[in-house]
Amino acid sequence: MRKQFFLAVILFTTVIAASAVLISCGVGKQVSAAKTFAECKYDLASIDSVYIAGIDIREFKNIRSFNDLDLARYPGVAIALLRKNVPLDLRVNLDITNPTRNRAAINQLEYKVLLTKSEIFSGFLNQLIEVLPGTASTRVPIKLNANIYQLINNNETRDEFINMIMSLTGKSTSKPTKFTVKVKPTLDLAGKQVNYPGYITFEKEITSSMITGIVK
Repeated sequence: MRKQFFLAVILFTTVIAASAVLISCGVGKQVSAAKTFAECKYDLASIDSVYIAGIDIREFKNIRSFNDLDLARYPGVAIALLRKNVPLDLRVNLDITNPTRNRAAINQLEYKVLLTKSEIFSGFLNQLIEVLPGTASTRVPIKLNANIYQLINNNETRDEFINMIMSLTGKSTSKPTKFTVKVKPTLDLAGKQVNYPGYITFEKEITSSMITGIVK
């Protein structure tokens, strides 16, 4: 009886030790995959479903300045301005390429999008993102939304925002507009969030060719 007891204890200890090794190996692989994710290349490939106060941005193709905005024609915008809540909704398609020989994967992606120095969007994408080596880029669609009232109510940022609209609607007279995109890979280890130190930052010039259509 005592012998059986000792055998059971040994077996239990062996199982626990083996489980600990497996967990440790699993954690090591996750950390390695997250580190590889930070070595990937990023590109803002396209933009679709761009709406301002529920209106397709292409409806504003004749606007050259804020004074050109006919509020009688766009009552939805007028109401949004009165409420100080002007929603901007769009979807950006982020292409991620893995130039290494290792698998890249994360559980969560924190992002920030800035127009010049003004942050427009920020948030988290909670899903497994996996980018395998030796393959084409992996496309990650991200839906963005923000209240841009302060952006268009501020003299310092209004012109830049209008210029962005002109760029997206194909105005040849528009000045080059750039989005600054910041992403931070995040890993979930046993319920504990581990962040990549700092942000991975890249810039993308905004042009009308980036608009691919409307996706509901």
